[in-house]
Amino acid sequence: MLLHRLLLPVGAALFLAVTACTAPPKQAAQLPIMGERDVRPRADGGPADTVFATVPRFRLTDQARQVITNQTFAGRAYVADFFFATCPGICPKMQGELLKVYTKFAADKRVVFLSHTIDPAHDTIPVLRDYAQRLGITDASRWHFATTGAHGEPTAKDTVFQLARAYFTAALPDKQAPGGFAHNGTFALVDDQGHIRGLYDSLNPKEVARLIEELPILLAEIDSRKAVAGK
Repeated sequence: MLLHRLLLPVGAALFLAVTACTAPPKQAAQLPIMGERDVRPRADGGPADTVFATVPRFRLTDQARQVITNQTFAGRAYVADFFFATCPGICPKMQGELLKVYTKFAADKRVVFLSHTIDPAHDTIPVLRDYAQRLGITDASRWHFATTGAHGEPTAKDTVFQLARAYFTAALPDKQAPGGFAHNGTFALVDDQGHIRGLYDSLNPKEVARLIEELPILLAEIDSRKAVAGK
């Protein structure tokens, strides 16, 4: 009887050890996909497909006169924001915070940065190049300062405001606002498929820290997707 009692804890311990070894592994954390989604029934009667919103098609020109499209960022994560070079308000703070993120991931070519000007009439290619250089950015392939108006398109402003809305960023002309434009300081994190995976208030240091913490989570997901596709 005493032997039986002594064996019970040992048996329980062995059971727990085996259970722990055979328990299914936890799934890696993933960031949410922001925006609308469309559930589409399948013709074969299988489980419906969920299609998530993506950043709309765009064609921009950066400070090095490179043409920038959605395809430029294929296979990589990127952080997007909206600014203008003569901004006397939040832009210096915004770009200073984004520079911290850039510096953190400067050696990781899986991460790219895209800053859209909301004042294409003033922010010409030379202005954007000078702005980038004053921030210390010499490699335009890692941080693009881009405009919709490089070729004098009359709808350039409207186009960039439409893009801002797609990134869940408020931006519009406002004669009462400092510099003539009203906008917020949102950073948008975008994945390799064009889905927005995070929104961060650039004026809040805790939000910028959260972006720095969540970027590796997205990079791990992208690497996993590439590994599966490569099999």
